[in-house]
Amino acid sequence: MDMYKGLNQAVLDKYMELDTRGLIQLNYIWIDGTGETMRSKTRTVDWDPVNVDQLPIWNFDGSSTGQAQGSNSDTYLHPVAIFADPFRRGKHKLILCETYTYDHKPTKTNKRKTCQYVMEQAKDEKPWFGMEQEYTLLDRDGHPLGWPKHGYPGPQGPYYCSVGTGRVFGREVMEAHYRACMYAGVKISGENAEVMPAQWEFQVGPCEGIEMGDHLWVARYLLERVSEDFGIRVSLDPKPMPGDWNGAGCHCNYSTEEMRKEGGITHIYTAIEKLGKRHDYHIEMYDPRGGLDNRRRLTGRHETSSIHDFSHGVAHRGSSIRVPRQCAEDGYGYFEDRRPSSNCDPYSVTEALVRTTILNEADASSEGKAATATK
Repeated sequence: MDMYKGLNQAVLDKYMELDTRGLIQLNYIWIDGTGETMRSKTRTVDWDPVNVDQLPIWNFDGSSTGQAQGSNSDTYLHPVAIFADPFRRGKHKLILCETYTYDHKPTKTNKRKTCQYVMEQAKDEKPWFGMEQEYTLLDRDGHPLGWPKHGYPGPQGPYYCSVGTGRVFGREVMEAHYRACMYAGVKISGENAEVMPAQWEFQVGPCEGIEMGDHLWVARYLLERVSEDFGIRVSLDPKPMPGDWNGAGCHCNYSTEEMRKEGGITHIYTAIEKLGKRHDYHIEMYDPRGGLDNRRRLTGRHETSSIHDFSHGVAHRGSSIRVPRQCAEDGYGYFEDRRPSSNCDPYSVTEALVRTTILNEADASSEGKAATATK
């Protein structure tokens, strides 16, 4: 049986141009029970929502998304952010939601709840984040896009930030995704082709507080939808191809207001010292399986540090924490945590950074107390 290749997008276009007579489609999107992929469904309203307080709580069948039992399957969707819909356009919206169980408790993959609590505690420090999402484009058969079907492309070197046939694969997806993010209101700030062929990166930020997780998750949703239109697949696997190929990360650039001021380098190195004392905790928070996925990527090779050791350095891409050379010369700015995996939950990553560097948490018991306070 031939693999499904999609339908004619040109035929769809004439229907998407039809007047909806003042009715608006709200596409509710959420993170499913894997903690890595997203789901969505749409409802119609006859008014144009401006803020999330106007939006109704909805529900879905959590037994089909790994978030509930079939005997008690209703799971709640709580709207938390509104974005313009680049696929339906007009006044139609994307609605990012948190998920809650039948008894109104956060589902296991609702990492936003505790992140929001932590960001509220730290708001006076004005934590800023910028995350660099690496991803790999795959053909329908799961093989990297543009790679020989029964072999490998030439070794890494010509592909990073590359231009030209034979060096670039999937630029159409990148360009379409970039525009979709801009239309939606996602704070996308850049893109580039990555070191492994068929691998790309986009950057989101700077975002303050909870906004970082919101915008990156919506950017991921848009990437999946765009790739669907092109009939190819997206992988956020942190080591999509074994062997002498780069893995995929989601590096997190981070600063507080004090770090961004003149003389802020002192605060940067104070934060790095705190991070070094909690390396294991951060590794656990930086991929959905508590470090198991990152173990394949953080080997000390291919521009990574070792998962077992904490390190830092100026302009050093083989360290856990990189201080950009410009920041070291200026004496203020930000630092980059290179440990988060490409499939990390940005809510967990940003929460961990704030807990360690601003809230000065040093052990699991203090984290437990903070988490309990949000229930």
